[in-house]
Amino acid sequence: MDYLLVAVGLLLLFFGGDFLVRGSVALAHRLGISTLIIALTVVAFGTSAPELIVSVGAALKGVPELAIGNIVGSNIANILLVLGLPAIIAPLGTSGKSAGRDLALVFGASLLIAILSWNNVIGWWEGLVMVILLILFLGSAYFLARRDAATAKLYEEELEEFEGGPQKKAFIAAAIIGGLLALFAGSTMLVEGAVSIAREFGVSEAVIGLTLVAFGTSLPELVTSFVALIRKHGDVAIGNVLGSNMFNLLGVGGVTAMVTPIPVPEAMLFFDFPIMILAVLVLAPFVFWHLRFGRVAGVVFTTAYVLYVWSQFAGFSGMPA
Repeated sequence: MDYLLVAVGLLLLFFGGDFLVRGSVALAHRLGISTLIIALTVVAFGTSAPELIVSVGAALKGVPELAIGNIVGSNIANILLVLGLPAIIAPLGTSGKSAGRDLALVFGASLLIAILSWNNVIGWWEGLVMVILLILFLGSAYFLARRDAATAKLYEEELEEFEGGPQKKAFIAAAIIGGLLALFAGSTMLVEGAVSIAREFGVSEAVIGLTLVAFGTSLPELVTSFVALIRKHGDVAIGNVLGSNMFNLLGVGGVTAMVTPIPVPEAMLFFDFPIMILAVLVLAPFVFWHLRFGRVAGVVFTTAYVLYVWSQFAGFSGMPA
């Protein structure tokens, strides 16, 4: 029954997030909002909605370790798996000025959340600081994109992955409301099932959050990356991952911490946080030096993710297992 809850929860999160984004994009178009603002806000918030709903839900249900595990694990999965798997099929593009800037900002945000977690808890004021930084990031991204045609074009291509939603008002409303309901229901099922599975196997909620839950909430980004490759928008895959990681760290982490303090296991500080930061550094040469992100890199990244997941259950991470 627990596995069924997890499976159904993941499906609801996936389709709920997709309906929410497509409905919200269609609504924004009807309201006359510019393409750039839609890409920076509606799409960015929508694609991170599964992580947000799951993390806040886990915190409210008394398992905040699952919440921080979901955030950190999703960021690791986004870089190693969401970029690795598609690259095995076709090379990813690594051009564009915005990618380098966003990578540097994700690195800075990763260091920030690690520093804020050093006392083993992220409180409401740290969460507030993170949310403010996210707003500043969005504002700077908007003004920079308005002055850089190439960056603006990249955001437009990212938005194309979510076009084709409902057009009539009733269908738009149904997509948004249905998407939100599916997200909340899926989050409840996923958290309950994941916690039961953790207890069944004798592992901590943090481990389940870092692996099973993180993988599930990263599925929308994985699908988006494959769709971007099919449409020959390889640059969008990396941009989507960097944007998602920024929202996970500052948005999901910040909002969750403002709802309830997030305890951070010491083992996570010395194992998972360094791996999350290292994943960003490993991606840096491909972005700054424009190295070919092809099949070899894809195999290496994907293998690294499999080994990371294995290490969690093998007990190498220091988490209870």
